[in-house]
Amino acid sequence: MKKTRIGVFFGGRSSEHEISIKSAKSVMKSLDKTKYDILPIGADKSGHFHFGADAILSAMPAAAQMINDLRSAGVIDEKNSFGKLPEKIGADLAEFLDVAFPVFHGTFGEDGTFQGLLRMFGIPFVGAGVLGSAVGMDKDVTKRLLRDAGIRSAKHLTFGKYESDRISYADISATLGDIIFVKPASLGSSVGVSKVRSEDDFKKAIEEAFSYENKVIIEEFIKGREIECSVLGNDYPEASLPGEIVVKRDFYSYSAKYLDEDAADLQIPADLPAEIIDDIRKTSLKAYKVLCCEGMARVDFFLRNNSEIFLNEINTIPGFTEEISMYPKLWAASGLPYDKLLDKLIELAISRGV
Repeated sequence: MKKTRIGVFFGGRSSEHEISIKSAKSVMKSLDKTKYDILPIGADKSGHFHFGADAILSAMPAAAQMINDLRSAGVIDEKNSFGKLPEKIGADLAEFLDVAFPVFHGTFGEDGTFQGLLRMFGIPFVGAGVLGSAVGMDKDVTKRLLRDAGIRSAKHLTFGKYESDRISYADISATLGDIIFVKPASLGSSVGVSKVRSEDDFKKAIEEAFSYENKVIIEEFIKGREIECSVLGNDYPEASLPGEIVVKRDFYSYSAKYLDEDAADLQIPADLPAEIIDDIRKTSLKAYKVLCCEGMARVDFFLRNNSEIFLNEINTIPGFTEEISMYPKLWAASGLPYDKLLDKLIELAISRGV
């Protein structure tokens, strides 16, 4: 029986380059080798694509350990199954791949740009399409659509870089409260996010956020539990059991997520009353449809006073490390193990087509 040829894309120009490599390693390690031929395709930090293990080893030092580990384990042996590989990304890539599996995190991979390229080439791909990816990546647009759909989220204000000299902590705090969060509008993994309590903190936070992009959002601080739910599907999506991130630091920062092993505990499933679980799952599915998602997404919430639900954000290519990432862990707790989850995502990509 002919195997399905999967191109796993990772790396990229985003500040989440290294996290993408970790997610891609877990994905490739867990794909069923009796069903799939796997071609690793790495994008370096300049945005150049490299096809296959040899090219990645010579051009992407950050991915070298991953490629060597996967080769040693017999996961990737692309020369026999793919023949002569392309030297650059182009329409002829459709001759090599049946399905693309993007494991990019952040800009130029999760924001609809890469999805549009795959559509132009006629290659089915895992995850949300162009519109859902773009909407999910922009926190400001996400919040406006959620508001219009009657889904509650933290109060926020949005500013462009051209307004940076007119943003006042006194004015912001009068509207949103003394404790606020400053975020780049279109980054993930808490990159560039600051928790602010003073004028001095605010100035530094604004400068840092604008160093990543030209639009920032400023949100009210909601003191509550951090709850996450995984969604899977195209026209008829399903929601997993929710899980909880118990943060032991000031907030769930980039460091707390990826560098500090003691910064947070994951409780899967979350210890919640049945009615709250039901509400979170229903709200996750509603948001998924409102934001035009397909394939998969992780939906993040705050739960205040154990009764009030606020949708924080949605991730259309959530973290995929088998060890620490909530998206696959929540599905495993809901009865769908990691390898079967990958099978389902690929089936959804093929059934949707391009």
